[in-house]
Amino acid sequence: MTCYDRRDLGLLLLRLGAGGVLAAHGAQKLLGWFGGGGLEGTGQFMESVGFRPGKASAAMAGLAEAGGGLLLALGLATPAAGAAAAGAMAGAAAVNVPKGFFAQSGGYEYAASLGLTATGLAITGPGRLSLDAALGHAVNRGWMVPAAFAATAAGTAAVLGARARNLRREREVRQEALFEE
Repeated sequence: MTCYDRRDLGLLLLRLGAGGVLAAHGAQKLLGWFGGGGLEGTGQFMESVGFRPGKASAAMAGLAEAGGGLLLALGLATPAAGAAAAGAMAGAAAVNVPKGFFAQSGGYEYAASLGLTATGLAITGPGRLSLDAALGHAVNRGWMVPAAFAATAAGTAAVLGARARNLRREREVRQEALFEE
C-alpha cells in the first residue's frame, strides 16, 4: 500500500495539465515559442485590445501565465501560482466576453476554464505529490490563499479598469472624428 491516494494522483494530473498549458501560453507571449508573438507581437496585440503599455502588459501576462503555470505544475507556492494564473485568465476572458461564451466563436470559455482550474488548485492545495509537500508547505499556508487572491484581485481590477478607460477614450475619439467629418 502506498502513502499516496487517488486524490494525490488526480491533483498531480490537474496541476501538470493546467500548469503545462498555462506555461506554454506564457512562453508564447514572452519568448515567441509555440507560434507565439513574443513580447513585440503580443505587445502590439495587447495595445489593440486596450491594454497599455502593450509590451509591459504582454510581459506581465506572460510572467503570470508562464510563472504561475510552471509553479502549479511543480506544486510549488500553489496559492500564489494559482492566483497569478487566475488573474491572467481574468484579463484574457475580459477580452473575449463580447464574443460570447464558447471558444469556437472566440469566446471566453477557454480562459474561464483555465482560470477556474488554477483557482481550484490554489484553494484545494497541490496534494502530496508536490514540491510544496516535499518542502513542508513553507510557501503553501492556509493564510496565503486569501492573501494571494486579494492581491491578485486588486491588481486585476486595476488593470481591467485601466483597459476599460482606454477603450472608452478610443470610442470617444472615434465618435468625435465622425462628427467632424
